[in-house]
Amino acid sequence: MEEQGTNATSVTFEREMSKVSPFELKDKLIELADESFKKMAHSMLNAGRGNPNWIATIPRDAFFTLGKFGIEECLQVMNYPEGIAGIPEREGIAQRFEEFLLQNEGLPGVQLLKAIYNYMLMKHAVSPDDFVHEWAEGIIGDQYPVPDRILKYTDMIVHDYLIQEMCDNNPPEGKYDLFATEGGTAAMCYIFDSLQKNYLLNRGDTVALMVPIFTPYIEIPELDEYDFDVVKIRAEKRDKDGEHTWQYIEKDIEKLRNPKIKALFLVNPSNPPSYALGQDTINRIVDIVHTYNPNLMIITDDVYGTFVPDFRSLMADLPQNTLCVYSFSKYFGATGWRLAVIALHENNIYDKMIASLSRKRKTELNRRYSSLTLDPEQMKFIDRMVADSRKVALNHTAGLSLPQQTQMSLMAGFALLDKENRYKKKMYEIIQDRLQTLWDNMNFKLPDDPLRAGYYSEIDLLVWGKKNYGEEFIDYLKKNYNPLDIVFRLATETSLVVLNGGGFAGPEWSIRVSLANLNEEDYATIGKSIRQILGEYAQAWKKNKK
Repeated sequence: MEEQGTNATSVTFEREMSKVSPFELKDKLIELADESFKKMAHSMLNAGRGNPNWIATIPRDAFFTLGKFGIEECLQVMNYPEGIAGIPEREGIAQRFEEFLLQNEGLPGVQLLKAIYNYMLMKHAVSPDDFVHEWAEGIIGDQYPVPDRILKYTDMIVHDYLIQEMCDNNPPEGKYDLFATEGGTAAMCYIFDSLQKNYLLNRGDTVALMVPIFTPYIEIPELDEYDFDVVKIRAEKRDKDGEHTWQYIEKDIEKLRNPKIKALFLVNPSNPPSYALGQDTINRIVDIVHTYNPNLMIITDDVYGTFVPDFRSLMADLPQNTLCVYSFSKYFGATGWRLAVIALHENNIYDKMIASLSRKRKTELNRRYSSLTLDPEQMKFIDRMVADSRKVALNHTAGLSLPQQTQMSLMAGFALLDKENRYKKKMYEIIQDRLQTLWDNMNFKLPDDPLRAGYYSEIDLLVWGKKNYGEEFIDYLKKNYNPLDIVFRLATETSLVVLNGGGFAGPEWSIRVSLANLNEEDYATIGKSIRQILGEYAQAWKKNKK
């Protein structure tokens, strides 16, 4: 039988490409896109990566205006015509800052600077000179980060932001320790490394992944230095119509009862389905931890949490067990800034488990961190992560750069002071409009779901096929096509780039479309193209039946 839209060589190639990461596959798909389209960049639609096509302007305006103040502060200390200035002085800097704000009321971002300044004075009763001096040095970037984990006042602002966005303004008792990192990817590397360095995870240990999931969480455990035994907990729930809800079946969550499972990794809301955990799943995980597996380490990547109303992270419900990674990249359109934090509650199982290690391992770790403190045994796990991020010996130069932390504080402050949630509501509207346009043009019905973030959409072609044509058509698809066929056809025939859902440990016949990086009308084009190719599969099947 002659295969539709491919040949024997391309089928073999597709099978081979199914073994590589979806993000590496993306580059090949771009290469395969028709040359005539590639010459017209606006016609090649890349919905493969999640880099947003928006930015938050107000905190950036504040950043650049704060830079003007920082330069003025340096010049008033030392000013050589050759372009050499001093460094900001603390004494009296708050009064000079207030005068700067009055004299520059018309500059972009001034109102945000004034609002955050007043917020810190009123809510946290900070020393005005100390706070403004941190900002001035931060914007100039003339010092190493001190403290190295996160700057003192940046910590306060970002902590408040996480309580608002990750804990739905209802946090547990106590405080979270924060470590500012070079984006969420650096945070992931530091966590994996320090868990192993401190014997909390050892080569060959059993860990669980809630899948589908961002591919590095699948690939890192397979690396030789980790070689973890991975238990996959799949989002396989369906509604009464057979549609994916992208939630988890209770019997699969029950696997976490097994104390052999030492760590649970998840992205919440998920990537690529883009759904937050349901409350029943959260309740079940909480119960399992409290009753059966109290030392379960939970590593949750919550970068998409701000796209779900009233989102609540596991860091709020299981604070002692949860390491939370939050990145500013998506919500604020700041992937190039590399801004993220790791949050760990001050009262946590990580510190307790390190304290319970054997004397031999404690001695090894004391030797590892002995150059940093006279009592290394008392070092918190999060501070060990900071040291490990610079191979311990370079701990004195650890930490996220001051300008990056300053921008982070301005973004967090902007969200905290947006009491009417104008930015958030508009962000929801942008994403949901794009999502609805995509599904409308595929001629698929998108059911309402308050847990949907909508940053990505995972489309299961077998669900579509079964609903429209039945099991016989599904059997035909599986027999005659590779799951990557539609991904390659979209690239070569329509110059559209999407990723294969199977690469994220999702349904093998699914595709992932990012709703973040194209305009609304582009998603109409993508939807129509997907529908057209699916229709061609159906026509080939009908012709074959005859």
